[in-house]
Amino acid sequence: MVIFDWNDIRFFLELSRKGRLTEVAKALKVDHTTVSRRVLALEQKLDAKLFESTARGFVLTEAGERLLPLAEQMESSSATIQDMVGGENQTLTGTVRLGVPEGFGSQFLVHEIPEFQRQHPNLELEFVANDRFVSLSKREADLSITLGRPKSGRLISRKLTDYRLRLYATKDYLDLHPPIRRREDLRHHSFITYIEELVPDPQLLYLRDVIGNPEIRLKSSSIIFQFQAVLAGAGIGILHCFSAEEYPALVPILPREINIERSYWLNTPEDIHDLARIKAVSDFLSDVVAEKRNKLMGEY
Repeated sequence: MVIFDWNDIRFFLELSRKGRLTEVAKALKVDHTTVSRRVLALEQKLDAKLFESTARGFVLTEAGERLLPLAEQMESSSATIQDMVGGENQTLTGTVRLGVPEGFGSQFLVHEIPEFQRQHPNLELEFVANDRFVSLSKREADLSITLGRPKSGRLISRKLTDYRLRLYATKDYLDLHPPIRRREDLRHHSFITYIEELVPDPQLLYLRDVIGNPEIRLKSSSIIFQFQAVLAGAGIGILHCFSAEEYPALVPILPREINIERSYWLNTPEDIHDLARIKAVSDFLSDVVAEKRNKLMGEY
């Protein structure tokens, strides 16, 4: 019988996810030669080659692909043992990494962090602020909030909340430009939006659907940049109600006529969904969006 060293499995999993010895070494706080030695030791114990070295980094062989789901089960079981057996009377500890859309994380969730810290003082949160999908299977994050429901992966997904966006501009901008009384008047104004080829999700390309053929003078891949540009008076932009309504200088344009509704989805890998620290974050997110629904929907 082959006796496995769990640490060798950890190194195998990290290399399968990151693909490069240096990145694994950085993540596990060891030298890259240690990573190589651990993976080689596992290959020798199994009498199988688990990785091929390519120009893109290390990729799994067929044997490595067969080992991967079993190794992930071991990882999940290890976490569950610590989580469920390691001291029922202790407060929650550890780290939870959350992949979150830039605007939602930077302009909404960030304001709720102090309350989470009060409830769970020994849990460390890591935010990956990115509108693109983070890979939960590669453990780029423990949970993710996405603009749509993922179409693949061993995930448990549920709709977290709906939210609303509207057209906004500053009072100063509107005072200096032709009045807007109906949708047709928007043809005489300049707009701020995403760079089409860099947009992380097609759902974000809503400006042309709302206006038809807008006069676009400024583009950015960042919603935070767009927000700041609108706030500076550079034009009209489609912004989240939960952020724009916090600024008296911003005025919603045709709010009864133009409303855009989208949804955020919360996703967790099946194998860690029930861990206490994951549920703590998941439950907190659900409580926050339920409490702040009016803010998310722009219903003040």
